[in-house]
Amino acid sequence: MSDLSDPRVLFAAERTLMAWSRTAAGLMAFGFLINRSELLLPHAAARPAAGMWIGIAFILMGVALCALSAVQYRRAVADLRPVEIPPGYWVNLSVFASAVTGLLGAALVAYLATG
Repeated sequence: MSDLSDPRVLFAAERTLMAWSRTAAGLMAFGFLINRSELLLPHAAARPAAGMWIGIAFILMGVALCALSAVQYRRAVADLRPVEIPPGYWVNLSVFASAVTGLLGAALVAYLATG
């Protein structure tokens, strides 16, 4: 349990979750870039699709990071006392945003893997 009795503890945890969500989105974007940059290579048809799988791996790493950061945030919020959470504050809004980012990343993997 936290002993700070300060809502800034919640906001710090939320900022951390959002920072991890931005990192996950960056990994997904980098994976998409790797995946699609192979199409620009002149000999892409003759080479194995290593770029595709490396790109998908980066996107999946971003999806996993979204899930793990949301779990970590929920654990941090569970340790807070009611005085540390402002009345009417939606503590799960950032978890929802992270979950949507992860789901969109999973949809991107499905799209890229099917062609």
